[in-house]
Amino acid sequence: MKSVATVLSSTLVTLGSVGACLLFAASVAVSAEAAKPAAKPDLAKGQAISTNVCAACHTSDGSRGSPANPILQGQHPEYLVKQLTEFKSGKRANAIMTGMASALSEDDMKNVAAFYAGKQAKPGFAKNKDLVALGEKIYRGGIADRSIPACAGCHSPTGAGIPAQYPRIAGQHGDYTEAQLVAFRGGARTNSAQMTGVAAKMNDKEIKAVSDYIAGLN
Repeated sequence: MKSVATVLSSTLVTLGSVGACLLFAASVAVSAEAAKPAAKPDLAKGQAISTNVCAACHTSDGSRGSPANPILQGQHPEYLVKQLTEFKSGKRANAIMTGMASALSEDDMKNVAAFYAGKQAKPGFAKNKDLVALGEKIYRGGIADRSIPACAGCHSPTGAGIPAQYPRIAGQHGDYTEAQLVAFRGGARTNSAQMTGVAAKMNDKEIKAVSDYIAGLN
């Protein structure tokens, strides 16, 4: 007959093996769940949100509405979701947008962002010919003696930006871009330390010039 010690030892080994198998199965299940591709945004739902929530200020397709409001057509969806999330949380301050974003779920944000991102951005134009040269200089080369970096370094030479990192700014309303740079400089907008640092070094004329130049980028 087997000794009690031998039986106990065998039982413990068996239990240990079962436990290891259960842990392995659980880890496989978790890995499989994590490996599932994210659900694709629902463009129809995104369009409905655009029509019912956003159109009054941004037009139904995010195109060239009021110069005080940003053009959303062709904007990177990751950037739009980030901004909506930060409006909702209060990290980016704007009474109107905080109210609008507060009613949106994460899926709502992804859906409406994908809807706008899928639209072809319409070309814009610069208005102030006297400032175009200065604006181009700042955008493409920065101002070295004041450590102001070239906008093109992050937003690309064409203003297309870099998805998930930097927004598309080509063709954006000059008035809107100018207002955002002033807000970064003055501390009214605080959700980008990088942009706060850049804008802090720029004077009014430089901000206006580069904003107008950006409006004409296509």
